[in-house]
Amino acid sequence: MSQAAPRRGFENKEFKERLDKVHKVITENNLDGILFSSEPEIRYFTGFFTQFWQSPTRPWFIFIPVDKRPVAIIPSIGQRLMRDCFIEEIYTWSSPAGDYDGIQLLSEIISKYSKSTHNVGLMMGRETNFRAPLNDINKMFVNLRETAKFVDVTKNIQHLKMIKSSAEIEKIRHICGITSDVFESVPNWISADMPLSQVFRQFKIQALSAGVDDVSYLVGAAGSGGYYDIIAPPNDRPIRDGDILMLDTGCIWDGYFCDFDRNFRFGKVNDEAESAHRTLIESIEKVAKSIQPGRTKSKDLFETMNCILRPDMNDSSAMAEENVGRYGHGLGMQLTEPPSHTNWDQTIIEAGMVLTLEPSINYGKENFLMVAEENILVTESGVEFLSKPVGKELPHIPVGH
Repeated sequence: MSQAAPRRGFENKEFKERLDKVHKVITENNLDGILFSSEPEIRYFTGFFTQFWQSPTRPWFIFIPVDKRPVAIIPSIGQRLMRDCFIEEIYTWSSPAGDYDGIQLLSEIISKYSKSTHNVGLMMGRETNFRAPLNDINKMFVNLRETAKFVDVTKNIQHLKMIKSSAEIEKIRHICGITSDVFESVPNWISADMPLSQVFRQFKIQALSAGVDDVSYLVGAAGSGGYYDIIAPPNDRPIRDGDILMLDTGCIWDGYFCDFDRNFRFGKVNDEAESAHRTLIESIEKVAKSIQPGRTKSKDLFETMNCILRPDMNDSSAMAEENVGRYGHGLGMQLTEPPSHTNWDQTIIEAGMVLTLEPSINYGKENFLMVAEENILVTESGVEFLSKPVGKELPHIPVGH
């Protein structure tokens, strides 16, 4: 069973440490401040935590000056909640507005603080977004063309967030523990005649009952001898004898994700499926043992797994066309975060990172796809599995169950 839950939220000390780190980025890059508009970064630096982000109607911004706490430029509907956050000051406007929603106010605030170097940091790279209409973004650039030059700080901020604090790690460890228990309970309630849609529904019920805050991500598949698609919604086809079922979930606790999957077989399946599962687990075990914090790169994780999964390829960094594109990624406030375990990602793996190990393999004449996934914490000496590792044998659920 998972341990008692850690405290929700963070103490101000946590946000002060994050602020010190981002101020260092600002200073080292000769900036007047950094502008953020996406939910993970606004929450990371202020603690502003709400489901209201599900609505795409309103834009939200914070600007972190060189020597102050974050300055919030937000719709007035969020003012009361933001007051309780780690904030220097708050500027609001009535939103939604007819034209250029909040952009004029944002431009004024940036001009106010951009008076020294006129350089403003902005995340522009891979796995980032600026949450505002493109027309409004263009208007901001026009407004600030004489007072601010935007500088890409993607790598700086992403690296800062990759290294998790002890409080963040405890939240991820907790949600991984709960979800591991839920996966272990699957044989207790599933049956061979249950429609896949009902399997999904019941999994969510079990997870919520076990204490997760939300099951915001649940995908999977089931088919005779294997499956092909790992991102489709469920259908109403009943589970049958000879099926292989995969469930992949991203459950949340206090704003932090787990992300791992489990494969199950119903009755007897072919030896190729058993062998594929064994190979996947062997690749996870080998790559976990290979990690040397401070030396290993994300591309090394890919290559270690790929040599086991596709040993017949002449180029060890090549990927089959059917492959999912990478063998894992970072994990935290988002279901997927940098780095990516690919043949091109040069990120150095460091202590404090939380990662998924997610190898995939194709097998059989039908070219079935099978994916396995575990969550790990990189420590000073190696790794700790946060999800409870599954064995090499493909978990079996009797047909008569």
